[in-house]
Amino acid sequence: MKIVAPAGGIGGARFLRGLRKAAPEAEITVIGNTGDDISLFGLRVCPDLDTVMYTLGGGINEEQGWGRADETFTVKAELAEYGVGPGWFGLGDRDFATHIVRTQMLAAGYRLSAVTEALCDRWRPGVRLIPMTDDQVETHVVVDDPEQGRRAIHFQEWWVRLRASLPAVSIAPIGAQDAKPAPGVLEAIEAADVVLFPPSNPVVSIGTVLSVPGIREAFAEKTVVGISPIIGDAPVRGMADACLTAIGVETSARAVAELYGPELIDGWLVDEADAGVEVEGIAVRSRPLLMSDDAATEAIAAAALELARELAP
Repeated sequence: MKIVAPAGGIGGARFLRGLRKAAPEAEITVIGNTGDDISLFGLRVCPDLDTVMYTLGGGINEEQGWGRADETFTVKAELAEYGVGPGWFGLGDRDFATHIVRTQMLAAGYRLSAVTEALCDRWRPGVRLIPMTDDQVETHVVVDDPEQGRRAIHFQEWWVRLRASLPAVSIAPIGAQDAKPAPGVLEAIEAADVVLFPPSNPVVSIGTVLSVPGIREAFAEKTVVGISPIIGDAPVRGMADACLTAIGVETSARAVAELYGPELIDGWLVDEADAGVEVEGIAVRSRPLLMSDDAATEAIAAAALELARELAP
């Protein structure tokens, strides 16, 4: 069985770990969001790609869900002594090594997809991880800053430094409209038996992947089952509600399913708290969706696969 899943960071990575256990013989291709990518200290940082790679490769900081386990921050402290910022983005010493290797390879002319493959040769994540595009795409957020007025900032500044405390006027993946899917992306989707949308942020994670021309259209040709990132009226993790509000969508399992639409997804898993949800044109099933441990996450993935088999033509 061939499975394809677009994914963002923590939620997507943890779901994929459960999926790998639920379908140990499957060939899984992960299309990683690169809209969160940012250049810091002269280095190219790809937070979502790295979170998937570290999580599935056994190197993630399990408590926080991002960054390396057993991390130290000597370089960050030294940079601060020199007065070099930004200090709000916490790159650890081990993590710096990944970004140095990536930046050197990109400078040597390698595509991001080739660089990601090379990095995965070390981590052995058990899936094929492909960035959504080799072209540069960066998600920017327009905010009304009480001190500086309306301005556009990088998503990471809004998300990490400001903790989404300034309401977003709009969110846009800059460069996406001119980007092309990375080599292997469309081919993997075409060959897929099952497509699963993990409980990643529907606006700035999966939504950004879908913004690359050709990817949404390719997914629309397949049987797609999504897992709601919303339980009740709140995100399972993170601040997806702030992103949904920015695009005028309410924070609910039903609204996120309608955001994707029946032309894109065929099945939708919601939590038992949302058992009464109905979405026209989409088969909705309810089950516990809290990824509280590995067994619970594996069960969620298994339920998604079961629904996909039920809906397969």
